[in-house]
Formats: sequence, C-alpha cells, structure tokens
Amino acid sequence: MHFLYHLSVQLYHFAIWLASFFNPKARLWIDGRRNQKPVTMDACIWFHFASLGEFEQGRPVLEKLKSENSTLKTVVTFFSPSGYEIRKNTPLADYVYYLPLDTRRNARDFITTINPKIAIFTKYEYWY
Repeated sequence: MHFLYHLSVQLYHFAIWLASFFNPKARLWIDGRRNQKPVTMDACIWFHFASLGEFEQGRPVLEKLKSENSTLKTVVTFFSPSGYEIRKNTPLADYVYYLPLDTRRNARDFITTINPKIAIFTKYEYWY
C-alpha cells in the first residue's frame, strides 16, 4: 500500500510540474516548494492549513495558542498557493511555508528542522 501511495504522490507532483508550464497557480506550487528553506528551531507551534479557508477556520485557535505561548515560535504551512500567497505575511506566524511534498524524507526533514512541540491540523473547510 505504501508503494501505491508513494507512486501516487510522485505522479501528482509530475502532473503539477507539467501544468506549471501553462498554469500560474501550478507554477507557484512548484516554485514555492523548490525555493523554501525552513529555519531550524528548538521548538515551535506548527499549524497546517490546506488552503485559505482552513486558515480562516483555524484562526481563533492560532490566535489563542500564540497568545498563551508567546515564547514559542509559530510556524504555519499551506498546501495550496491560494492560502500561502494571501497569508504569507500574516502577523500570526513567525514563519509561513508550503508543506513539502508528502514523502517520508521530506516529512522527516521538515519535522526535524522545525521541531514542533505542538502540531495542529484542520480537518475540514467549508465553501459557500
């Protein structure tokens, strides 16, 4: 099963790469991940949002945890360019990144680098 998932992730990446020649959003997805270098931290609070809608949904939790843990850096990651581009300069986060492509190595390297003490993921977003 792991093999099929890994293959799917690689095929998805290839499809986005092909689309990036014609689609500006796909180009942002590729370039944003290629050019980012997360800062090494002792500890942080990490929030992951798939997109802008999930950021807005999780914002109250982000605000509360940030205010109660002012000594910890706050990291926000996005999967989509729409969330990243609009919130990359949010004052609620010390660092904003694209979530790396979902591979075992990328996950290990990212987690080791940011060293989250707390990780928060939003599960649903609502579209109106």
